[in-house]
Amino acid sequence: MPQPGLTIGALASQTSTNVPTIRYYEEIGLLPKAERAANGHRYYRDGDLKRLGFIRRCRDFGFPIEQVRELVKLFEDGGRACIEVRDLAQTHLDAVRAKLEEMRQLEASLAGFVASCDAACCKGPTRDCTIIEDLAAADAARNAAAQDAACCPAPSKHAKRKTPAKTSAFNEIRRT
Repeated sequence: MPQPGLTIGALASQTSTNVPTIRYYEEIGLLPKAERAANGHRYYRDGDLKRLGFIRRCRDFGFPIEQVRELVKLFEDGGRACIEVRDLAQTHLDAVRAKLEEMRQLEASLAGFVASCDAACCKGPTRDCTIIEDLAAADAARNAAAQDAACCPAPSKHAKRKTPAKTSAFNEIRRT
């Protein structure tokens, strides 16, 4: 039997990764299945420590799991072209920049909400709150856009509506 290496706890401690995450990485194939001792405990080798450290660093930089999987392949196969790593990093950088732009737009919207509330209503009741009104209006606009995109959009307010046929039961209810 091979010489025991690191326990899962020691591996977790040395890489600042929690134990369930290590098990998950094994389950999805980012880490190879650990060797087991006669007592059933997992034991890891130095190569596993290096690999998990690399995975952890990739995750710290926000690389998604599938890109981490590709980076691990490149990490372990030192003969492949560096440009492959660069392309993965560029793809991730582009995604980060797009998220930053979304966050800037979100920041501007939130700043506008706060400024309008400060100017108009922050000392009053919530029924007069401009933030609530703006959020409700955005929801109504989104619902209207979804209806426009539907296969059978609701008729517009200006469309001629047909009057539904009124039954005698309806008339009976109306009289009471």
